[in-house]
Amino acid sequence: MKTSAAPRFPIEGGAYVSLDELIRLRHLGADFETLQRQQNHNPLAGMIASRVRGRGMDFSEVRQYEPGDDVRTIDWRVTARTGKAHTKVFQEEKERSVMILTDQSHGMFFGSVFAFKSVVAAQAAALIAWNALSQGDRVGGIVFDDVHHHQFRPRRNKRTVLQMLNAIAEYNQKLRRATPSESYFMQAIRNAREAAKHGTTIFIISDFRSLPLSGLYHLEHLCAHHDVMAIHISDPLETELPPPERYTITNGLTRLQISTDNRNRQTFSNAYKEHFARVKATFMRLGAGFLCLSSSEPILDSFDRQTRA
Repeated sequence: MKTSAAPRFPIEGGAYVSLDELIRLRHLGADFETLQRQQNHNPLAGMIASRVRGRGMDFSEVRQYEPGDDVRTIDWRVTARTGKAHTKVFQEEKERSVMILTDQSHGMFFGSVFAFKSVVAAQAAALIAWNALSQGDRVGGIVFDDVHHHQFRPRRNKRTVLQMLNAIAEYNQKLRRATPSESYFMQAIRNAREAAKHGTTIFIISDFRSLPLSGLYHLEHLCAHHDVMAIHISDPLETELPPPERYTITNGLTRLQISTDNRNRQTFSNAYKEHFARVKATFMRLGAGFLCLSSSEPILDSFDRQTRA
């Protein structure tokens, strides 16, 4: 893989992320340029560099109809008023809108190797936001936890990106081990559906643990009218329990002991595989892109791995 000219400072891991760290990711745009050169092999790069449906078209002017013009673009009102056939002229839109939905719920506050899933989600959102802004796109999104959300209308300026990244960092810093019983996930999907304008590209970054088995109307509508990319964040300990032994675990409120004998390990592994398969199948059925990132390694390594896949 060709090495990028952009400086690659160490990517932070751990349980929390700061605004400064998310701002620093702006200087890694060249790494995404490398991914864009591989867009035929990388779904994320393809979404950023050239949307699935391509750029939209903005209305430019009305002029008299000329032989060879598409009859579907005839402006019948002007034609009726002037008595001469006129056609609408369109040009490729100069800006596109990108919305990034970033899950900072308590279920994301987990990690066993390099970083917590919530940190990886925040870093992925920052990389996508900076990359989209560098291409002249309008950038906005929704940051949400279990009960709250903060929404940012897509705009083509650095200030909006900084405001969104600041919200992500603030939500991230508030995460604790206690686990509420409800999720804001589907409400965030509904808000995105109501806010997104036609042709918006939408990235949903989550572990999708809160994706329901049914009642997906808003998600279905979102995928039907926009280019959607689901970015699935996982941790190795979610996919496979450690070697057989008795372990003490805690959620920050209570402690209990579990046995990771072979039977329990198999049951646990099967449950995760079923969940993952259902989530992936749901998005694929709806025509959305699907990308996997792991909290076991620096995020750029995950992106590079997707490029080589």
